[in-house]
Amino acid sequence: MSIRVWDPVVRICHWGMSVLLPLCWFSAEQGEMEWHQTFAYLLAALLLTRLCWALVGSETARFTHFVRSPVQVFRYLRHWRTPRQAHLGHNPAGGYMVLLLWGLLLLQWGSGLFSSDDILTEGPLFASVSGAVSSALTWWHHLGFNLLLGAISLHLLAILLYRWRGVALVPAMLHGKRELATAQPHQASLWLAFGLLLGWLLGFGYWLIWPLW
Repeated sequence: MSIRVWDPVVRICHWGMSVLLPLCWFSAEQGEMEWHQTFAYLLAALLLTRLCWALVGSETARFTHFVRSPVQVFRYLRHWRTPRQAHLGHNPAGGYMVLLLWGLLLLQWGSGLFSSDDILTEGPLFASVSGAVSSALTWWHHLGFNLLLGAISLHLLAILLYRWRGVALVPAMLHGKRELATAQPHQASLWLAFGLLLGWLLGFGYWLIWPLW
């Protein structure tokens, strides 16, 4: 039976962040820091919307659904080769990978708010900390991207391993559905997600424009 396991909010946030992160990197490499900051704010709006959705969103999107105990994760990894029915949503190990990626993205964005390239561009909160703190956060901003690349590589490797085992994870993140013999999980209102995203976008817009008035 085909059921919807990923709602549009999860999928839009997932693929939106997947596109915006390379754009953040490319714009910084090209020295286009205004674009870099714009892409970073858009990525942060999607990330914060997704984090809120993990609290109030659809069943499979919530922390309570995919964050398991370390014992469950260890047990899953120990027997991951054993044939089994596909999980409804993230499997126990995948849930922790999600937390790792979100945590690194939050730290990357947060450190960027206080960073400086010592030439022309400063984060919007650069002046609120000392030079030493800003230098430390700028260092983290560069290191954090490398850590993100490592985590993303591990994530992609896991997807390939599951595909080799006959479990295709990517299609479900594209169209949202899986063939599972289980009941349809609860789907939250998309209007709620729209309100969350609009709120973050308006909040960032106000924050950026207000100092210019």
